[in-house]
Amino acid sequence: MDTSALDISIFGPAFAVGLLVLATHVPLGREVISKGIIFIDLAIAQIAALGVLIALSLGFEAHGWHLQVTAVSSALFAAWLLSWCETRWPKVQEAVIGISFVLAATAALIVVSKNPHGGEYLNDVLAGQILWTSWSQVLTLALITTVLLAVWLLAKIRKNRLGFYMFFAITITTSVQLIGVYLVFASLIIPALATLNNNKNSALIIAWLVGTFAYALGLAASALFDLPSGPTIVWALALTALLWRLPSLFKKTGLKP
Repeated sequence: MDTSALDISIFGPAFAVGLLVLATHVPLGREVISKGIIFIDLAIAQIAALGVLIALSLGFEAHGWHLQVTAVSSALFAAWLLSWCETRWPKVQEAVIGISFVLAATAALIVVSKNPHGGEYLNDVLAGQILWTSWSQVLTLALITTVLLAVWLLAKIRKNRLGFYMFFAITITTSVQLIGVYLVFASLIIPALATLNNNKNSALIIAWLVGTFAYALGLAASALFDLPSGPTIVWALALTALLWRLPSLFKKTGLKP
């Protein structure tokens, strides 16, 4: 165990990114669960990741504007398409979302198959590289998060189907490039699911606290034991959520913890 790995210059930006991601993903996750479209984030995140992989394969810089335009455009197109499908085939929307995810995932494999760095690119967009984020990236994300939260709170975007899908696409695209597809899904769904039965007024705060603790735990375990950061945080989120839910589960079954 190497405690020097907890250097604030590495741990600090990654943890700050986690807090900012949770600020938008917790309310979005609760909305996704209430709408019954659980896998929309996986589909849109995977399509945004596909846009990133296409841009990287074309030789665009990892954080250049060409890549950003490609990723956002891919996600917005997916959002529009899924919204259009929902208006016409609402009963099979989850199936359409699942098919979209599979098509995007397999297209990503095809895109990187001829690229000598394809495996590395694919791992980055799936598992993320949160432990290597910088303070400049944190600042950029903080500005974007502020705008997104203002729109979410003031524009009543959740009541408009297409507007919600578009907002979702932009939010997911912003985070998937920093934390990866797996952690995007976990950050959206796990804290929201863990607090599903909590009082509405406190659920958001509790979900954010659950996520915050999990990010700190996951990042610390990743740094101390030299584990991949994204997958480790996903497991930390799952375990933290389970521990939070255990008392209520025991209560329902009549068992004592």
